Amino acid sequence: MADKEKRRSAAVPSGMSAGKATKSDSDVEFLSQAGVGELLRGAILKMVEARSDDPIGFLADHFCNLASVTDSSPAGCGDEEQMNGGPVSACAQEQQHLNRALWHLRLAHHSQRSAFSNNVRVAYDLLNISACQRGGVRGGLYTQTLQCLCSEGGVPASTSAPLLRRLHCQDHEVVPYDVFRHGVLTCAVFSDYIRQSQKLYAEVCCPHEGPASRALCMAVLGTLKEALETSTGCEPDSIRYLEASAKISPNRLAQAMEGAQSRGPGGNMDAKEFENAAADLFITRVKVVF
Repeated sequence: MADKEKRRSAAVPSGMSAGKATKSDSDVEFLSQAGVGELLRGAILKMVEARSDDPIGFLADHFCNLASVTDSSPAGCGDEEQMNGGPVSACAQEQQHLNRALWHLRLAHHSQRSAFSNNVRVAYDLLNISACQRGGVRGGLYTQTLQCLCSEGGVPASTSAPLLRRLHCQDHEVVPYDVFRHGVLTCAVFSDYIRQSQKLYAEVCCPHEGPASRALCMAVLGTLKEALETSTGCEPDSIRYLEASAKISPNRLAQAMEGAQSRGPGGNMDAKEFENAAADLFITRVKVVF
């Protein structure tokens, strides 16, 4: 009898009654059945992948998006859940999937290769389900995704339009994953490239003196073109072009600008014209894969 009492007291930590121990066990069982551990683990892994500067905001957005997915996920393409007392229209449902896909694509920068690829796959699957087909994403939805990526990346519509025409797919076409990933990566890199070209223009422009000298701008664009043409490596073309533009040394830039002082066309070039010219150097090198 004494041994049995010892075993019973050992099972309950000192200072904790049997009632409290039972409640603790029931709490653990509830968390396990609800899958809370997996939810938290998944959220933390996503945050680590994204290297977010705002962990609390990231987690809030993550669970908000997760709740949205849970609340509006249809049982099938022809069996939509009720929302606000009525069925979700096909258009509204597609927009929901697009918003979620874009959220995933924003989670990680393209330089974070593994996380970015995982998020592209998730986005593709979301849009594939939205199209009620398993062969690929509808061409029109793919093109809309690229438009949103360029816009959210801060690229003016007039600057991104030539690129989007090059990557464009007809609405009735079915876009496979490899083409989708190529388009998404190209638009993500293009956004960074445009920001880089804007910095280059700032190097030759004195704001208080108005637009920069056309001769200087042409010299910088020539240096940029040379960097793009001589870029090598095993990275995708778009990434190599971005890296090449970022590696133009101040000394190399200064030499080009010095040579332009004594020769070259007269007049000025504003920021928009420079941006369009730099964009054209990038876009003409983008492969059409579909």
